[in-house]
Amino acid sequence: MKQHWWKALAIVLLLYTVTMGFLGNVPHLPILNETIRNLYFHVAMWFAMMILLTVSVVYSVKYLRSNILDHDTVAVEMANMGILCGVLGLTTGSVWARFTWGDWWTNDPKLNAAAIGMLIYLAYLVLRNSLEDEQQRARIAAVYNIFAFAVFIPLIFILPRLTDSLHPGNGGNPGFNSYDLDSQLRKVFYPAVLGWTLLGVWIASLRIRVRRLEQKLKS
Repeated sequence: MKQHWWKALAIVLLLYTVTMGFLGNVPHLPILNETIRNLYFHVAMWFAMMILLTVSVVYSVKYLRSNILDHDTVAVEMANMGILCGVLGLTTGSVWARFTWGDWWTNDPKLNAAAIGMLIYLAYLVLRNSLEDEQQRARIAAVYNIFAFAVFIPLIFILPRLTDSLHPGNGGNPGFNSYDLDSQLRKVFYPAVLGWTLLGVWIASLRIRVRRLEQKLKS
């Protein structure tokens, strides 16, 4: 039981996030109004995505240095969960855009860059499935994973800041922490980030165990 305390923590944090996300008090700002509750889902999921993708690329580097297939297993499952969080982030962001910008998707540098980034990572999964030899697949996938991460970071964090953007925190548009991420929101936002991240790690760990069992059966 002591080894699974973080799973219980994940459940508690997500229950807290969902409850406060729908029922908690939030500041009523112009245009945003009640939609600011999406901060606990859309933004928190993207934070979780970045953490999971970072862990994935670390294990890709570890594989290239050691040729231990288990490192590749961790890398791909962390990437899977990072991509899932990214897709959910795009979906919740699209809903938010509909109620604040009047459209599900706009020709915005931040949104377009995020979509391109997700396509780059989806190509990572396609590439893996196109190769049969385990070592070759792991090696090529690890190199591509490092490349994808190196492209993804400037694509979503740097390039949008160089142009005009509706998205908060980009193109001169102030981020939430500049005017509305007050102490009231922080009490839910940070637990939400940790909760979604732990959930992603939990699901990834289950999938890693399944892959390890499959590899043992093949050997």
